[in-house]
Amino acid sequence: MQTKLTLRIDDKLIDRAKTYAKKNGTSVSQVVARYFSVLDENPISEKHELTPLVKSLKGSLKGTKVGREDYRKYLEEKYL
Repeated sequence: MQTKLTLRIDDKLIDRAKTYAKKNGTSVSQVVARYFSVLDENPISEKHELTPLVKSLKGSLKGTKVGREDYRKYLEEKYL
């Protein structure tokens, strides 16, 4: 059963939410519903399909010893 919910939110935040929803091909209601499900101990189980980019990267670091410090060093070398 679905029930209507009225929220009072700043106009700029509403615009950002609408932009986000449009960019992700969903509605603001669905974005809010997903957020609320994360707050629950038993979130709504939905199968999310991996994007092609994520699929291509999945498992690429398996067996490597790359850690947080390695990433930190990489960022320091790149930006400092």
